[in-house]
Amino acid sequence: MNIHFGFSYIGFIFLLMLMIPNIIWVKHQPKGYDIYVKNENKVLLPFERIGEILVVCLSLIFSDLNINKITNWSIILLIAFIMMILYGIYWIKYFKSNKTMKDMYSSLLGIPVAGATLPVLAFLSLGIYGKNIFLIIATIILGIGRIGIHLNHRKEVI
Repeated sequence: MNIHFGFSYIGFIFLLMLMIPNIIWVKHQPKGYDIYVKNENKVLLPFERIGEILVVCLSLIFSDLNINKITNWSIILLIAFIMMILYGIYWIKYFKSNKTMKDMYSSLLGIPVAGATLPVLAFLSLGIYGKNIFLIIATIILGIGRIGIHLNHRKEVI
């Protein structure tokens, strides 16, 4: 396992694709969202927060995540990009909706709680593409918290 430090423009692009819809979401939160946030699982929340910090930092500091040459291995990066594009489609669907809690925790193409699941799968794929165990572990930590919290919210809504 060779890991190379350096700026990852791919990680930066992924983070932009992740954060821009979330910044817009701040002004378009679903009705009653604050009530659900107060009930978040106290075990899952630290996983989510630690995972967020690790994934953001690790996505930027490893040049192995960048495109070096096109090989069969590049298919994994393509899959990761497709997941991020689907994440963008999830947000478009949400912003066009009535912006309810049910809309927030909806599925996309059969992927449950797509707003949480798609970026986790995308960053996991990015870690696999870059053969970066640190990003893989960080994404698993994030996924436990983020997907777990979103599934709990979805259960409360339904």
